[in-house]
Amino acid sequence: MTINGGISFWYATDATGGAAAPRAPLTGDATADVVIVGGGYTGLWTAYYLKTSAPDLRVTVLEQKFCGYGASGRNGGWLYNGIAGRDRYARLHGRPAAQRLQQAMNATVTEVIDVAAKEGIDADVHRGGVLEVARTPAQLRRLKAFHEAELAFGETDRELLDATATRARIDIADAVGATWTPHGARIHPLKLATGLAQACERLGVTIHESTPVTEITPRRATTPYGTVRAPYVLRCTEGFTASLKGQKRSWLPMNSSMIVTAPLPESVWDRLGWTGAETLGDMAHAYMYAQRTADHRIAIGGRGVPYRFGSRTDTDGTTQPATIASLTRLLESFFPALTGVEITHAWSGVLGVPRDWCATVTLDRATGLGWAGGYVGSGVATSNLAGRTLRDLVLGDATELTALPWVNHRVRRWEPEPFRWLGVQALYAAYREADRHEAATHTPATAPLARLADRISGRH
Repeated sequence: MTINGGISFWYATDATGGAAAPRAPLTGDATADVVIVGGGYTGLWTAYYLKTSAPDLRVTVLEQKFCGYGASGRNGGWLYNGIAGRDRYARLHGRPAAQRLQQAMNATVTEVIDVAAKEGIDADVHRGGVLEVARTPAQLRRLKAFHEAELAFGETDRELLDATATRARIDIADAVGATWTPHGARIHPLKLATGLAQACERLGVTIHESTPVTEITPRRATTPYGTVRAPYVLRCTEGFTASLKGQKRSWLPMNSSMIVTAPLPESVWDRLGWTGAETLGDMAHAYMYAQRTADHRIAIGGRGVPYRFGSRTDTDGTTQPATIASLTRLLESFFPALTGVEITHAWSGVLGVPRDWCATVTLDRATGLGWAGGYVGSGVATSNLAGRTLRDLVLGDATELTALPWVNHRVRRWEPEPFRWLGVQALYAAYREADRHEAATHTPATAPLARLADRISGRH
């Protein structure tokens, strides 16, 4: 029987249960030097780096549920060097600026692994890199173009694999090529989040859980239990940003869903390979992402119902039966030997999508308001770079990080409903149809419908 929801498989398999000792909520008005709204990766990394750099700072984190409840405890466990919006930043600020951003992301993978080791966080880290595969001629053309683009941004240690070399690493049905980068690792995402929260507390950060923030205004964060006043108020709420007063159209909460198999026997792994535990993705328009877990399962994700009307978010990760069935078919198409395999868990979460699909870090020193996010699903590593950048902005330091092109980038708001809902539904319907067309025709050209969807959505 598949467990549907329950926040995530990661929550079910974290030895601490995700929150072994619930932290006390706020019990009245309070003050701090910095108040951070959101107890996910972005908020926790920001708190961590602020306290390690300025131990005397009073840093308070306010979390509506518990640390790791949102995307930080539900994602695919890809710690990798991708960042949303790099190509747009190259157009806006020049290629050298975008190359510096990419180099910072490459280094961030190592930074996260090093901090986890330093703080004794056992997050099932395995640095096997990222393997992205093509399974149709059109995907192969896009993959080769992507590979060349990554080389042009300085990733000289990336490898291009033909069909034989790809299937020697992971025996994926219909694989015709792949690109691999060493700048990636598999992690257990919730173990990283809970371990990071504990590290923050050891440094003296105050964390209040079960404390929803209803409104952020200059120098104050308002909750049902009291107001926290501070010179700096940092919004680190990613896919849950729309729940804040005045933020309904800032970032769109995009849904992503996952399933995970029962542990697979060694005989299956002998057939599939995957001995390097690379994180796995593809070049489809409605793309997938997967990992081989530390306990020898396959966790695979993709888009199900991509968006809920009115920017609503779910409560416990429950996903639709049709989505579970779709992801199961996707798993079996990649690995026919797994046809009929037991699916033990399914869940969903939301990620933050700005209107121009660009991740950003911002601080307005005049109001003390700052924020970071809009990672479009690439937040496991990007949140760390964002946290270090917010630290430097708050401390007033001019550093290499504060000079990166994503700092203080502004973007217009999403359209009002029902146009927002209609647009997202049409976008992903177009991507799914484009994938079906490319698989059926074996044409090497990207389906025109996908190119049109990219232009209309603002992704490219």
